[in-house]
Amino acid sequence: MSADGTPRGARNGREQATRPEDVPVLTDQYFLKTKEVVRRFGDRRATYAVFMRRPVICTPRLFVEFLEAMAADRKTRFDIELNYAEGEWVGAGEAMMYISGSLYHLVDLETLFLQKLGAPCVAAYNAYAMCVDLPKVAFLAMDARHCAGAEMAAMMAYAAAVGSAAARRDAGAVGFIANATDATAHYFGNEKGRGTMPHALIGYAGSTLRAAEMFREAHPDENLTVLVDYFGREVTDTLEVCRRFPDLAAAGSLAIRLDTHGGRYLEGLDLAKSYDVLERHAPKAIRGYRTEAELRYLVGTGVSAAAIWHVRRALDDAGFPRVKIIASSGFVPAKCRMMAVAEAPIDVIGTGSYLPEVWSETYATADIVAYDDRPMVKAGREFLLKKRDG
Repeated sequence: MSADGTPRGARNGREQATRPEDVPVLTDQYFLKTKEVVRRFGDRRATYAVFMRRPVICTPRLFVEFLEAMAADRKTRFDIELNYAEGEWVGAGEAMMYISGSLYHLVDLETLFLQKLGAPCVAAYNAYAMCVDLPKVAFLAMDARHCAGAEMAAMMAYAAAVGSAAARRDAGAVGFIANATDATAHYFGNEKGRGTMPHALIGYAGSTLRAAEMFREAHPDENLTVLVDYFGREVTDTLEVCRRFPDLAAAGSLAIRLDTHGGRYLEGLDLAKSYDVLERHAPKAIRGYRTEAELRYLVGTGVSAAAIWHVRRALDDAGFPRVKIIASSGFVPAKCRMMAVAEAPIDVIGTGSYLPEVWSETYATADIVAYDDRPMVKAGREFLLKKRDG
């Protein structure tokens, strides 16, 4: 983080900026028609209140930078009054900020400035929750391929950085340490993205071990992380790779990634055996679930808490206690909570599931609450009016 609390590198210009000349074709028509009315009948100073209908983490930088860039291009000034600092919790319906300035210059920007606020605020909230629930686990932001283009990817990386920084502040969490692409690595204080191999490389190589050997030869100076679920032999292939690279394993420079999909159990497990694993390693967890979904995260198919404990035990019993476990596949906030309940021995989680799951929750809303500094707002939104002293 920089001295003013923003993610390091957040101002380096790599974001996908909206060009001023594109505003007319990207904004809603009724705003453009209102702009023409204001041009004909006279400008007024307007004050907008911006809020969301659910609790979020305040993630305003891209929103603010957009408005500042537009103001500079239009040779005007927008006064932006943030009611919450970046990374602070904001309640549902609370005015996150007030924006004041020329109605003529503001009215056609509403579509675009709201697009840059809602989704990052929800994503930051989710990232925060995941990091707080698992404060000793490092996270990798692997969301880029799930985003709707480069601009969304920039917003989500920024959100992960903000939520992560808040979790470090509040819970001493490790948080998000890196992401998958170079374009947004600066949000995490890095020059480049991080990652090793996809399933495509395992299939290309013909075996998990051969893929590991190929990667090591091509990238000899990098730590080695091996994806081990391709052939459904997570334990067998994990131990084979460890025995092939004992020096890396002993040095803590070898990690295996569990990405088993939800259609099958990890090698050596079924439902009964998963219960047995948790009963031995985290007996309180199995009595702590509240929903069927939470139970699946504990003992179900895919990368469950039982699966992680099972692999950790196999590594330790084989003499590889320093080999790290990276877990991926569906690590939503609820799954992270259950991993915390089970005290699952995860070193790193690779996730894109902090992205908003319910898109309607990301809708930020703006209402004008004053004209020429006189309070006026539509019926039912009086709660947005600025609180007056006394």
